[in-house]
Amino acid sequence: MAGAALRPAYGEYTMTTPPSTSSARYVGLDVHKRTIVVCIMDAAGKVISTERLSTTREAVESFAKHVLEPTDHVALEATTNCWPIAALLKPFVQSVTVSNAMATRAIAKAKVKTDKVDARVLAHLLRCNYLPPVWHPDEQTQRMRQLTGRRAALVQQRTKLRNRIHSVLHMRMIETPSQLFSTKGLEWLKNLLASGELDDDAVFMIESDLRLLESLQQEIDRFEKLLAEEAYACDQVRLLMTLPGVDMLVALALLAALGDISRFRSPREVASYLGLVPSTRQSANKCYHGPITKCGNVQARWMLIQACQRLGRNPGPLGNFFRRLKKRKNHNIAVVAAARKMAMIAFLMLRNHEPYRYAIPRTTEAKLARLRIRATGKKRKGGPGKGQKGVAKRPGGGRTIKSLDRVYAEEGLPQRKQELPLGERQMLKATGCEQFAESLASDRVVPRKSAKTSC
Repeated sequence: MAGAALRPAYGEYTMTTPPSTSSARYVGLDVHKRTIVVCIMDAAGKVISTERLSTTREAVESFAKHVLEPTDHVALEATTNCWPIAALLKPFVQSVTVSNAMATRAIAKAKVKTDKVDARVLAHLLRCNYLPPVWHPDEQTQRMRQLTGRRAALVQQRTKLRNRIHSVLHMRMIETPSQLFSTKGLEWLKNLLASGELDDDAVFMIESDLRLLESLQQEIDRFEKLLAEEAYACDQVRLLMTLPGVDMLVALALLAALGDISRFRSPREVASYLGLVPSTRQSANKCYHGPITKCGNVQARWMLIQACQRLGRNPGPLGNFFRRLKKRKNHNIAVVAAARKMAMIAFLMLRNHEPYRYAIPRTTEAKLARLRIRATGKKRKGGPGKGQKGVAKRPGGGRTIKSLDRVYAEEGLPQRKQELPLGERQMLKATGCEQFAESLASDRVVPRKSAKTSC
Protein backbone atom coordinates (compact mmCIF):
# COMPACT_ATOMS: atom_id res chain seq x y z
CA MET A 1 0.00 0.00 0.00
CA ALA A 2 3.02 2.27 0.13
CA GLY A 3 2.62 5.32 -2.04
CA ALA A 4 -1.11 4.73 -2.54
CA ALA A 5 -3.06 7.97 -2.85
CA LEU A 6 -6.59 8.22 -1.50
CA ARG A 7 -8.75 11.22 -2.29
CA PRO A 8 -11.72 11.21 0.07
CA ALA A 9 -14.94 13.05 -0.72
CA TYR A 10 -14.28 15.80 1.81
CA GLY A 11 -12.35 18.92 0.91
CA GLU A 12 -10.61 19.03 4.30
CA TYR A 13 -8.44 16.00 3.60
CA THR A 14 -5.06 16.44 1.92
CA MET A 15 -2.98 13.30 1.52
CA THR A 16 0.74 13.66 2.10
CA THR A 17 3.40 11.11 1.23
CA PRO A 18 6.14 10.66 3.89
CA PRO A 19 9.56 9.98 2.40
CA SER A 20 10.46 6.29 2.53
CA THR A 21 14.01 6.42 3.84
CA SER A 22 15.62 3.84 6.06
CA SER A 23 16.21 6.41 8.81
CA ALA A 24 12.59 7.59 8.94
CA ARG A 25 10.54 6.57 11.96
CA TYR A 26 6.76 6.64 12.34
CA VAL A 27 5.25 7.60 15.67
CA GLY A 28 1.62 6.91 16.58
CA LEU A 29 0.07 8.80 19.51
CA ASP A 30 -3.15 7.63 21.15
CA VAL A 31 -4.14 10.82 22.97
CA HIS A 32 -6.45 10.87 25.97
CA LYS A 33 -7.41 13.52 28.49
CA ARG A 34 -4.70 12.59 31.01
CA THR A 35 -2.37 10.15 29.21
CA ILE A 36 -0.76 9.59 25.81
CA VAL A 37 0.29 6.14 24.59
CA VAL A 38 3.20 6.25 22.11
CA CYS A 39 4.29 3.64 19.55
CA ILE A 40 7.51 4.23 17.58
CA MET A 41 8.00 2.15 14.42
CA ASP A 42 10.79 1.96 11.86
CA ALA A 43 10.40 2.07 8.08
CA ALA A 44 10.12 -1.73 7.89
CA GLY A 45 7.16 -1.81 10.30
CA LYS A 46 9.08 -3.11 13.32
CA VAL A 47 8.05 -1.62 16.67
CA ILE A 48 11.07 0.10 18.24
CA SER A 49 9.49 1.16 21.51
CA THR A 50 6.21 1.93 23.28
CA GLU A 51 5.75 4.22 26.22
CA ARG A 52 3.15 6.20 28.15
CA LEU A 53 3.35 9.86 29.17
CA SER A 54 1.01 12.34 30.81
CA THR A 55 -0.93 14.88 28.76
CA THR A 56 0.86 17.95 30.05
CA ARG A 57 2.90 20.59 28.28
CA GLU A 58 6.04 19.69 30.23
CA ALA A 59 5.77 15.95 29.50
CA VAL A 60 5.08 16.46 25.79
CA GLU A 61 7.98 18.91 25.38
CA SER A 62 10.36 16.59 27.26
CA PHE A 63 9.27 13.65 25.05
CA ALA A 64 9.81 15.74 21.90
CA LYS A 65 13.28 16.90 22.95
CA HIS A 66 14.70 13.61 24.24
CA VAL A 67 12.90 10.89 22.23
CA LEU A 68 11.82 12.27 18.87
CA GLU A 69 14.20 12.88 15.96
CA PRO A 70 14.07 15.50 13.15
CA THR A 71 13.28 12.80 10.55
CA ASP A 72 10.30 11.37 12.47
CA HIS A 73 6.71 11.44 11.21
CA VAL A 74 4.02 11.69 13.90
CA ALA A 75 0.33 10.77 13.69
CA LEU A 76 -2.49 11.36 16.18
CA GLU A 77 -6.28 11.36 16.01
CA ALA A 78 -8.41 14.50 16.04
CA THR A 79 -9.53 15.15 19.62
CA THR A 80 -10.26 18.19 21.77
CA ASN A 81 -6.61 18.73 22.69
CA CYS A 82 -4.94 17.42 19.52
CA TRP A 83 -4.06 20.84 18.05
CA PRO A 84 -1.96 22.16 20.98
CA ILE A 85 -0.12 18.80 21.08
CA ALA A 86 0.50 18.95 17.32
CA ALA A 87 1.79 22.52 17.69
CA LEU A 88 4.23 21.43 20.43
CA LEU A 89 5.60 18.51 18.38
CA LYS A 90 5.84 20.22 14.98
CA PRO A 91 9.21 22.02 15.54
CA PHE A 92 10.92 18.75 16.54
CA VAL A 93 9.83 16.41 13.69
CA GLN A 94 9.53 16.37 9.92
CA SER A 95 5.71 16.12 9.80
CA VAL A 96 2.69 15.89 12.10
CA THR A 97 -0.53 14.33 10.75
CA VAL A 98 -3.86 14.69 12.53
CA SER A 99 -6.18 11.87 11.49
CA ASN A 100 -9.96 11.88 11.18
CA ALA A 101 -11.00 9.44 13.90
CA MET A 102 -14.29 8.52 12.20
CA ALA A 103 -12.52 7.69 8.94
CA THR A 104 -9.79 5.57 10.54
CA ARG A 105 -11.78 2.35 10.18
CA ALA A 106 -8.82 0.11 11.09
CA ILE A 107 -9.14 1.48 14.65
CA ALA A 108 -12.88 2.04 14.85
CA LYS A 109 -13.75 -1.51 13.64
CA ALA A 110 -10.96 -3.41 15.44
CA LYS A 111 -11.96 -6.51 17.43
CA VAL A 112 -9.10 -5.99 19.91
CA LYS A 113 -8.94 -2.32 20.82
CA THR A 114 -6.46 -1.06 23.40
CA ASP A 115 -4.41 2.12 23.67
CA LYS A 116 -1.24 0.29 22.57
CA VAL A 117 -3.02 -1.29 19.60
CA ASP A 118 -4.46 2.08 18.56
CA ALA A 119 -1.05 3.77 18.68
CA ARG A 120 0.54 0.94 16.69
CA VAL A 121 -2.22 1.02 14.04
CA LEU A 122 -1.79 4.79 13.66
CA ALA A 123 1.95 4.32 13.11
CA HIS A 124 1.33 1.54 10.55
CA LEU A 125 -1.22 3.58 8.61
CA LEU A 126 1.09 6.58 8.55
CA ARG A 127 4.00 4.43 7.34
CA CYS A 128 1.85 3.04 4.50
CA ASN A 129 0.44 6.48 3.59
CA TYR A 130 -3.06 5.17 4.34
CA LEU A 131 -4.06 7.65 7.03
CA PRO A 132 -6.82 10.18 6.19
CA PRO A 133 -5.54 13.46 7.68
CA VAL A 134 -7.62 16.53 8.40
CA TRP A 135 -6.80 20.10 7.47
CA HIS A 136 -4.95 22.00 10.20
CA PRO A 137 -6.96 25.20 10.82
CA ASP A 138 -5.08 28.43 11.32
CA GLU A 139 -5.25 30.37 14.59
CA GLN A 140 -8.03 32.71 13.43
CA THR A 141 -10.20 29.80 12.26
CA GLN A 142 -9.67 27.95 15.54
CA ARG A 143 -10.57 31.10 17.45
CA MET A 144 -13.79 31.63 15.48
CA ARG A 145 -14.75 27.98 15.92
CA GLN A 146 -14.35 28.32 19.66
CA LEU A 147 -16.32 31.58 19.86
CA THR A 148 -19.20 30.45 17.64
CA GLY A 149 -19.29 27.07 19.36
CA ARG A 150 -19.42 28.65 22.82
CA ARG A 151 -22.22 31.00 21.76
CA ALA A 152 -24.19 28.04 20.35
CA ALA A 153 -23.70 26.13 23.63
CA LEU A 154 -25.03 29.11 25.61
CA VAL A 155 -28.10 29.29 23.38
CA GLN A 156 -28.72 25.58 23.95
CA GLN A 157 -28.56 26.13 27.70
CA ARG A 158 -31.03 29.02 27.35
CA THR A 159 -33.40 26.77 25.41
CA LYS A 160 -33.24 24.11 28.15
CA LEU A 161 -34.10 26.68 30.82
CA ARG A 162 -37.04 27.97 28.80
CA ASN A 163 -38.29 24.42 28.26
CA ARG A 164 -38.08 23.78 32.01
CA ILE A 165 -40.32 26.77 32.68
CA HIS A 166 -42.79 25.58 30.03
CA SER A 167 -42.74 22.15 31.66
CA VAL A 168 -43.56 23.53 35.13
CA LEU A 169 -46.51 25.50 33.75
CA HIS A 170 -47.69 22.59 31.63
CA MET A 171 -47.71 20.28 34.67
CA ARG A 172 -50.04 22.80 36.38
CA MET A 173 -52.28 22.85 33.25
CA ILE A 174 -51.71 26.58 32.71
CA GLU A 175 -52.03 27.85 29.14
CA THR A 176 -49.17 30.16 28.20
CA PRO A 177 -48.91 32.92 25.55
CA SER A 178 -47.47 31.89 22.19
CA GLN A 179 -44.35 34.02 22.86
CA LEU A 180 -43.76 33.42 26.55
CA PHE A 181 -40.27 34.94 26.59
CA SER A 182 -41.09 38.12 24.70
CA THR A 183 -41.49 41.37 26.65
CA LYS A 184 -45.25 40.91 27.00
CA GLY A 185 -44.88 37.21 27.74
CA LEU A 186 -42.40 37.79 30.56
CA GLU A 187 -44.70 40.45 32.04
CA TRP A 188 -47.54 37.94 31.96
CA LEU A 189 -45.33 35.38 33.72
CA LYS A 190 -44.33 37.82 36.47
CA ASN A 191 -47.97 38.72 37.07
CA LEU A 192 -48.78 35.02 37.30
CA LEU A 193 -46.04 34.50 39.90
CA ALA A 194 -47.38 37.41 41.96
CA SER A 195 -51.04 36.39 41.67
CA GLY A 196 -50.78 33.40 44.02
CA GLU A 197 -52.27 30.94 41.49
CA LEU A 198 -49.15 28.76 41.54
CA ASP A 199 -47.96 26.59 44.42
CA ASP A 200 -44.79 27.51 46.30
CA ASP A 201 -42.64 24.87 44.57
CA ALA A 202 -43.62 26.09 41.11
CA VAL A 203 -42.88 29.71 42.04
CA PHE A 204 -39.50 28.70 43.50
CA MET A 205 -38.48 26.73 40.40
CA ILE A 206 -39.65 29.35 37.88
CA GLU A 207 -37.96 32.21 39.75
CA SER A 208 -34.75 30.17 39.92
CA ASP A 209 -34.83 29.55 36.16
CA LEU A 210 -35.62 33.20 35.46
CA ARG A 211 -32.54 34.30 37.40
CA LEU A 212 -30.42 31.83 35.45
CA LEU A 213 -31.97 33.02 32.19
CA GLU A 214 -31.13 36.63 32.97
CA SER A 215 -27.47 35.90 33.67
CA LEU A 216 -27.25 33.58 30.66
CA GLN A 217 -28.75 36.22 28.38
CA GLN A 218 -26.13 38.71 29.54
CA GLU A 219 -23.37 36.27 28.54
CA ILE A 220 -25.00 35.65 25.15
CA ASP A 221 -25.21 39.41 24.56
CA ARG A 222 -21.50 39.79 25.37
CA PHE A 223 -20.57 37.04 22.93
CA GLU A 224 -22.79 38.47 20.19
CA LYS A 225 -21.27 41.93 20.69
CA LEU A 226 -17.78 40.46 20.25
CA LEU A 227 -18.89 38.43 17.23
CA ALA A 228 -20.49 41.52 15.68
CA GLU A 229 -17.19 43.41 15.92
CA GLU A 230 -15.35 40.47 14.34
CA ALA A 231 -17.98 40.14 11.59
CA TYR A 232 -18.00 43.83 10.69
CA ALA A 233 -14.22 43.81 10.24
CA CYS A 234 -14.41 40.74 7.96
CA ASP A 235 -15.36 41.36 4.31
CA GLN A 236 -16.21 37.68 3.82
CA VAL A 237 -18.89 37.79 6.52
CA ARG A 238 -20.57 40.80 4.95
CA LEU A 239 -20.43 39.12 1.53
CA LEU A 240 -22.23 36.06 2.90
CA MET A 241 -24.84 38.23 4.62
CA THR A 242 -26.13 39.26 1.19
CA LEU A 243 -27.56 35.75 0.79
CA PRO A 244 -31.28 35.50 1.67
CA GLY A 245 -31.86 34.34 5.24
CA VAL A 246 -28.17 34.54 6.20
CA ASP A 247 -27.38 36.86 9.10
CA MET A 248 -24.18 37.55 11.00
CA LEU A 249 -24.29 34.34 13.07
CA VAL A 250 -24.95 32.04 10.10
CA ALA A 251 -22.15 33.67 8.09
CA LEU A 252 -19.67 33.37 10.98
CA ALA A 253 -20.55 29.72 11.60
CA LEU A 254 -20.12 28.89 7.90
CA LEU A 255 -16.77 30.69 7.66
CA ALA A 256 -15.52 29.06 10.87
CA ALA A 257 -16.43 25.62 9.50
CA LEU A 258 -14.89 26.14 6.05
CA GLY A 259 -11.72 27.99 7.06
CA ASP A 260 -9.40 28.55 4.08
CA ILE A 261 -11.74 28.49 1.08
CA SER A 262 -8.88 27.84 -1.36
CA ARG A 263 -8.54 24.23 -0.16
CA PHE A 264 -11.82 23.34 -1.88
CA ARG A 265 -11.69 22.71 -5.62
CA SER A 266 -15.40 22.99 -6.42
CA PRO A 267 -18.78 23.90 -4.90
CA ARG A 268 -19.66 20.21 -4.69
CA GLU A 269 -16.74 19.61 -2.33
CA VAL A 270 -18.10 22.30 0.00
CA ALA A 271 -21.56 20.70 0.02
CA SER A 272 -19.97 17.30 0.67
CA TYR A 273 -17.77 18.68 3.44
CA LEU A 274 -20.82 20.13 5.21
CA GLY A 275 -22.68 16.82 4.92
CA LEU A 276 -25.43 18.22 2.66
CA VAL A 277 -25.10 15.65 -0.14
CA PRO A 278 -27.17 12.42 -0.37
CA SER A 279 -25.58 9.20 0.81
CA THR A 280 -25.06 6.64 -1.97
CA ARG A 281 -25.00 2.84 -1.93
CA GLN A 282 -24.05 1.37 -5.32
CA SER A 283 -23.37 -2.23 -6.33
CA ALA A 284 -23.36 -3.61 -9.89
CA ASN A 285 -26.44 -2.16 -11.64
CA LYS A 286 -28.18 -1.08 -8.43
CA CYS A 287 -27.77 2.40 -6.97
CA TYR A 288 -29.56 3.80 -3.93
CA HIS A 289 -29.48 7.45 -2.86
CA GLY A 290 -30.49 7.92 0.75
CA PRO A 291 -30.53 10.72 3.33
CA ILE A 292 -27.77 13.31 3.49
CA THR A 293 -24.47 12.13 4.94
CA LYS A 294 -24.47 14.65 7.84
CA CYS A 295 -20.67 14.76 7.88
CA GLY A 296 -18.72 17.84 8.85
CA ASN A 297 -19.67 20.71 11.13
CA VAL A 298 -23.09 20.12 12.70
CA GLN A 299 -23.61 23.73 13.76
CA ALA A 300 -22.91 25.23 10.31
CA ARG A 301 -25.15 22.66 8.58
CA TRP A 302 -28.01 23.25 11.05
CA MET A 303 -27.79 27.05 10.75
CA LEU A 304 -27.78 26.90 6.95
CA ILE A 305 -30.88 24.70 7.02
CA GLN A 306 -32.61 27.10 9.41
CA ALA A 307 -31.73 30.02 7.11
CA CYS A 308 -33.64 28.29 4.29
CA GLN A 309 -36.84 27.59 6.22
CA ARG A 310 -38.66 30.64 4.76
CA LEU A 311 -36.92 30.73 1.42
CA GLY A 312 -40.23 30.12 -0.34
CA ARG A 313 -41.09 33.81 0.13
CA ASN A 314 -38.01 34.99 -1.74
CA PRO A 315 -38.82 36.29 -5.27
CA GLY A 316 -35.36 35.52 -6.64
CA PRO A 317 -33.84 32.37 -8.21
CA LEU A 318 -33.24 30.65 -4.85
CA GLY A 319 -36.87 31.12 -3.87
CA ASN A 320 -37.99 29.86 -7.26
CA PHE A 321 -35.79 26.77 -6.85
CA PHE A 322 -37.33 26.11 -3.43
CA ARG A 323 -40.92 26.48 -4.65
CA ARG A 324 -40.41 24.25 -7.69
CA LEU A 325 -38.84 21.51 -5.58
CA LYS A 326 -41.54 21.75 -2.90
CA LYS A 327 -44.19 20.94 -5.51
CA ARG A 328 -42.55 17.54 -6.08
CA LYS A 329 -41.06 16.83 -2.64
CA ASN A 330 -41.97 17.61 0.95
CA HIS A 331 -40.95 20.78 2.78
CA ASN A 332 -37.93 19.30 4.61
CA ILE A 333 -36.38 17.87 1.45
CA ALA A 334 -36.79 21.23 -0.28
CA VAL A 335 -35.16 23.04 2.66
CA VAL A 336 -32.12 20.73 2.73
CA ALA A 337 -31.72 20.93 -1.06
CA ALA A 338 -31.87 24.74 -0.86
CA ALA A 339 -29.27 24.70 1.92
CA ARG A 340 -26.97 22.63 -0.30
CA LYS A 341 -27.43 25.07 -3.19
CA MET A 342 -26.82 28.01 -0.85
CA ALA A 343 -23.56 26.46 0.39
CA MET A 344 -22.38 26.04 -3.21
CA ILE A 345 -23.30 29.64 -4.05
CA ALA A 346 -21.51 30.83 -0.91
CA PHE A 347 -18.32 29.08 -2.08
CA LEU A 348 -18.47 30.85 -5.45
CA MET A 349 -19.12 34.20 -3.77
CA LEU A 350 -16.10 33.79 -1.49
CA ARG A 351 -13.83 32.51 -4.26
CA ASN A 352 -14.78 35.33 -6.67
CA HIS A 353 -15.12 37.96 -3.91
CA GLU A 354 -18.56 38.95 -5.17
CA PRO A 355 -21.84 39.55 -3.26
CA TYR A 356 -25.04 37.73 -4.10
CA ARG A 357 -26.44 39.06 -7.37
CA TYR A 358 -30.14 38.67 -6.56
CA ALA A 359 -30.44 39.94 -2.98
CA ILE A 360 -33.49 41.97 -1.97
CA PRO A 361 -32.10 45.53 -1.61
CA ARG A 362 -34.08 46.74 1.39
CA THR A 363 -33.68 43.53 3.42
CA THR A 364 -29.96 43.40 2.67
CA GLU A 365 -29.51 47.06 3.59
CA ALA A 366 -31.28 46.47 6.91
CA LYS A 367 -29.12 43.43 7.75
CA LEU A 368 -25.88 45.23 7.01
CA ALA A 369 -27.05 48.35 8.89
CA ARG A 370 -27.88 46.28 11.99
CA LEU A 371 -24.41 44.76 11.91
CA ARG A 372 -22.76 48.17 11.52
CA ILE A 373 -24.77 49.70 14.37
CA ARG A 374 -24.12 46.75 16.68
CA ALA A 375 -20.40 46.74 15.98
CA THR A 376 -19.70 50.48 15.88
CA GLY A 377 -22.82 52.23 17.17
CA LYS A 378 -22.80 54.50 14.09
CA LYS A 379 -26.03 55.33 12.28
CA ARG A 380 -26.23 56.98 8.89
CA LYS A 381 -28.29 60.15 8.67
CA GLY A 382 -31.09 60.15 6.14
CA GLY A 383 -33.69 62.58 4.92
CA PRO A 384 -33.18 66.17 3.77
CA GLY A 385 -30.09 68.07 4.84
CA LYS A 386 -29.99 70.69 7.59
CA GLY A 387 -32.11 73.72 6.71
CA GLN A 388 -33.77 71.97 3.78
CA LYS A 389 -37.47 71.19 3.54
CA GLY A 390 -38.54 67.69 2.68
CA VAL A 391 -40.37 67.22 -0.63
CA ALA A 392 -42.89 64.45 -1.17
CA LYS A 393 -41.56 61.94 -3.70
CA ARG A 394 -45.09 61.10 -4.82
CA PRO A 395 -48.67 62.08 -3.86
CA GLY A 396 -49.50 60.76 -0.41
CA GLY A 397 -45.84 60.25 0.47
CA GLY A 398 -43.36 57.77 -0.83
CA ARG A 399 -40.16 55.97 0.01
CA THR A 400 -37.13 55.23 -2.13
CA ILE A 401 -36.07 51.61 -2.52
CA LYS A 402 -32.40 51.77 -3.41
CA SER A 403 -30.90 49.70 -6.18
CA LEU A 404 -28.83 46.71 -5.13
CA ASP A 405 -25.67 48.24 -6.59
CA ARG A 406 -26.25 51.41 -4.57
CA VAL A 407 -26.71 49.40 -1.36
CA TYR A 408 -23.46 47.51 -1.99
CA ALA A 409 -21.58 50.73 -2.77
CA GLU A 410 -22.75 52.44 0.44
CA GLU A 411 -21.75 49.41 2.52
CA GLY A 412 -18.33 49.12 0.87
CA LEU A 413 -19.04 45.81 -0.87
CA PRO A 414 -17.88 44.88 -4.39
CA GLN A 415 -20.23 45.62 -7.24
CA ARG A 416 -22.16 42.90 -9.04
CA LYS A 417 -20.96 41.52 -12.35
CA GLN A 418 -22.69 43.41 -15.15
CA GLU A 419 -22.29 40.84 -17.95
CA LEU A 420 -23.92 37.60 -16.84
CA PRO A 421 -22.83 34.24 -18.30
CA LEU A 422 -25.10 32.76 -20.94
CA GLY A 423 -26.18 29.92 -18.69
CA GLU A 424 -27.24 32.33 -15.95
CA ARG A 425 -29.27 34.42 -18.39
CA GLN A 426 -31.01 31.29 -19.60
CA MET A 427 -31.74 30.30 -15.99
CA LEU A 428 -33.38 33.68 -15.28
CA LYS A 429 -35.54 33.33 -18.38
CA ALA A 430 -36.54 29.74 -17.62
CA THR A 431 -37.50 30.56 -14.01
CA GLY A 432 -39.33 33.77 -14.82
CA CYS A 433 -36.95 35.89 -12.70
CA GLU A 434 -35.87 38.25 -15.48
CA GLN A 435 -38.15 41.07 -14.37
CA PHE A 436 -37.05 40.71 -10.75
CA ALA A 437 -33.38 40.82 -11.77
CA GLU A 438 -33.97 43.96 -13.86
CA SER A 439 -35.73 45.70 -10.95
CA LEU A 440 -32.57 45.42 -8.84
CA ALA A 441 -30.60 47.69 -11.16
CA SER A 442 -32.39 51.01 -10.45
CA ASP A 443 -33.92 53.01 -7.60
CA ARG A 444 -37.69 52.87 -7.18
CA VAL A 445 -40.16 55.07 -5.30
CA VAL A 446 -43.06 53.20 -3.69
CA PRO A 447 -45.96 54.36 -1.48
CA ARG A 448 -44.87 54.62 2.14
CA LYS A 449 -47.55 52.22 3.36
CA SER A 450 -46.38 49.45 1.05
CA ALA A 451 -42.64 50.14 1.49
CA LYS A 452 -42.40 47.59 4.26
CA THR A 453 -43.57 44.77 2.05
CA SER A 454 -41.82 45.87 -1.12
CA CYS A 455 -38.70 44.11 -2.34
